[in-house]
Amino acid sequence: MITLYDFPLSGHAHRVRLMLSLLNLDYELVQVDLTRGEQKTPDFLQLNPFGVVPVLVDGDLVLRESTAILTYLARTYGPQWLPIEPVAMAEVQTWLATANKDVVTGPGAARLVTVFNAPLDHAALISKSHELLTTIDKHLVDRQWLALEHPTIADVAAYSYIAHAPEGHVSLDGYPNIRRWITSIEALPGFVGMPRTEVPAAA
Repeated sequence: MITLYDFPLSGHAHRVRLMLSLLNLDYELVQVDLTRGEQKTPDFLQLNPFGVVPVLVDGDLVLRESTAILTYLARTYGPQWLPIEPVAMAEVQTWLATANKDVVTGPGAARLVTVFNAPLDHAALISKSHELLTTIDKHLVDRQWLALEHPTIADVAAYSYIAHAPEGHVSLDGYPNIRRWITSIEALPGFVGMPRTEVPAAA
C-alpha cells in the first residue's frame, strides 16, 4: 500500500495527490499539520530529515521531493507520463525544472504571502510571476501541453501553483492559453483539485 504524507494547502503535496489520482492508484493519506509544526516532529523527521511534505512511502521505499515522487510514480505505474526516449525525457525534465524554480518562486511564493503570511516582497513576486506567465502563455499558443503532445508529469508539476496563482493576487485574466491549459488538465480523468483559499482582496 502506498502512503502519502500530505498537507492539503501545499502545492507540492497536491502535485502528488493529483498524480496518484490520475493513475487511479489506491493509497493511504496521512495529514501532516504544518501549522502545528508536525513536520518537525521526530517521527516525521525519520521519514524526511528536511521536515517538509510531501513524503511518499511505497513498501520499503521512502521518497521526498514532489518531482522525484512524480518521476517514480510515472515510471513505475504510468510510463506514458514520462517517456524514456531521450529528447522527450529532456523536454519533460526542462519543464520540471521550470516548475520547481520559476513557478515555485513566482506564483507559488506570491501565494505564500497571502495564504501563509510569508514575510516576502509581494509586489516583486507578483511582477516576477507575470513575467513568467507571459512566457508560458506564448509557449502554449499552438500547444495543448507544456512538454509533449500529450500530458506528462511536467503539466502535473506546474499546474498547482499556476492554477492557484490568483490566491497570491496574480491574475490569470491576461493569459488565455494558460487558462485553456488549466481547463485541459482539469478535464483529465481522475483529476482532483487543491482546496481553494479565500484571501483578502489586493490593496
